[in-house]
Amino acid sequence: MAYRAFVFDFDGTLADTLEESRRIYNFMAPDYRLRQVEQEELEHLRHLSLKELLDHLDIPKRRVPVLIGRGTALMRGNISQLRLIEGMAEVLPALRARASSFGVLTSNATANVDLFLRAHGLREHFDFISSTSKLTGKAKHLKAIRKTFSLNPEEMIYIGDEIRDIKASKKSGVPVAAVTWGFNSQESLSNENPEHLLNHPSQLLDLSHPW
Repeated sequence: MAYRAFVFDFDGTLADTLEESRRIYNFMAPDYRLRQVEQEELEHLRHLSLKELLDHLDIPKRRVPVLIGRGTALMRGNISQLRLIEGMAEVLPALRARASSFGVLTSNATANVDLFLRAHGLREHFDFISSTSKLTGKAKHLKAIRKTFSLNPEEMIYIGDEIRDIKASKKSGVPVAAVTWGFNSQESLSNENPEHLLNHPSQLLDLSHPW
């Protein structure tokens, strides 16, 4: 299937933010009486859904918006120094040349994404950056993006690295490509039956039409 519009998740999909996110979480944890997350624990966490992750870390759902808001603000100070996922620098310009629309839908802050993309010389390729403060709020935004660009569901694809990205796409009726280089493990992503499961950014080009 060749898609016309590509919408990307940010953390773990475009930017390698896993270790930075763990560092920021551990910095905030004492203020909310939450326990620290050790690096050795990350591999286990990669197999968990969002609900399982919150339960495992004993994070009340009511705390999530505050943690996201404060965490993204703290990330801003170092965002330009974070690594772009290896291979994206070459793939994104080539993919953009084949697409009618290119954007980002993230739980991170739009300012963070903008700064990151500019730091890596990629901002010009993206038509929009959209953000949702709710970890489970992406489905509504995907529907809105599709309508904004007058696209049929099968013409647009969302690219993300988490189980919740797959769930949001299925809820919105938009196809999804799950990438294995981000947070959730290949096994856990595969269990959610995404339309596409990608192991390297170069495989994104297989989803586009070479005009």
